[in-house]
Amino acid sequence: MDVDLRPVAPGDRDALADMLARTAQFTDDEVDVALELIDDALERKAASSYRVIVAHHDSVPVGYVCYGRTPMTEATFDLYWIVVEPTLRGGGVGRHLWSACEANVMLEGGRLVRIETSSTELYDGTLAFYDRIGFTEVARIRDFYRLGDDLVTYTWRRADRPER
Repeated sequence: MDVDLRPVAPGDRDALADMLARTAQFTDDEVDVALELIDDALERKAASSYRVIVAHHDSVPVGYVCYGRTPMTEATFDLYWIVVEPTLRGGGVGRHLWSACEANVMLEGGRLVRIETSSTELYDGTLAFYDRIGFTEVARIRDFYRLGDDLVTYTWRRADRPER
């Protein structure tokens, strides 16, 4: 799918909130946190710790990525969210969003990107996506979120960047 990518704009918020609410993997609390990061990026702009890039198709938001520098580290970033319109998952939007994030991280001298995510069955597709785009599982804390739901940590290192 062809998408245009640009920084989040105030007019994107309602569509992103709706997209988050319709994404089966996310609890209400997770949606609230995702919106807090979007709001921080919108309100504080360049002063925000969060960078949000939105993918648009025919001027309609179809996904976004949120990332930022990891405090107290050197050249390390956190990837907080990659969210794709549920009806469009598997169509390449997530890959476009990661490519934009990766390019920006590299422009800023980043050498490592970290993701923390859930191990539940609902996240099987997400974990497979991270594997496909070059992330490596580096840690797992059993029963972290709740019994049977591990915290899975993935990293991408600049030196590990797969050839395209």
